[in-house]
Amino acid sequence: MALLIALLIVVVAAYLIGSISFAVLVSRAFRLPDPRQYGSGNPGATNVLRSGRKAAAALTLLGDSAKGWLAVFAAGQWIADNVPLAMALAAVAVILGHMFPVFHGFRGGKGVATALGVLLALSPYLALGTLATWITIAVFFRYSSLAALISAVFAVFFALILFNAAHPFFIAVAVLAALLIWRHQSNIRNLLAGKESKLGARAEG
Repeated sequence: MALLIALLIVVVAAYLIGSISFAVLVSRAFRLPDPRQYGSGNPGATNVLRSGRKAAAALTLLGDSAKGWLAVFAAGQWIADNVPLAMALAAVAVILGHMFPVFHGFRGGKGVATALGVLLALSPYLALGTLATWITIAVFFRYSSLAALISAVFAVFFALILFNAAHPFFIAVAVLAALLIWRHQSNIRNLLAGKESKLGARAEG
């Protein structure tokens, strides 16, 4: 029972950490428009970059990644038993918090930067492989969404190499990948229709 309560606390705490939207907070600090009101409408680093303020986008990326890392790392430090399970639960909860933030009307981002922080906490090798995949696709094709989708798929394969299919970390990564792909449904449609905005494109208006 004590472990169950502890795991519940981990899930709630991770969700609340994930609910902090750095895209919204950084935009307010820089006196930029709400990122949910222009471009893709997604409160994330890529959309903040469309404002033309690279510093704001960089801080958003750093903040969203850091909260993913913090939630998972803290779970591993706080729980004494079943550490992998606690970290896996925190990984999923912090992503759900980012996607559906209680502090911002449940209108959140797509979770790419936060997922990077999560993967770093689970395994630096997993994070490095996934990041290298994202950079490669982004450089060659200039589509952040395409890079995110392909990286999500590769993250599952990397996790399977590092952990067996029954390991909580692999299951968490598979769930994260499914959530990221699901949240990119509109991007998938735009990519197929040739309407997706490329990296660095300025918001219209």
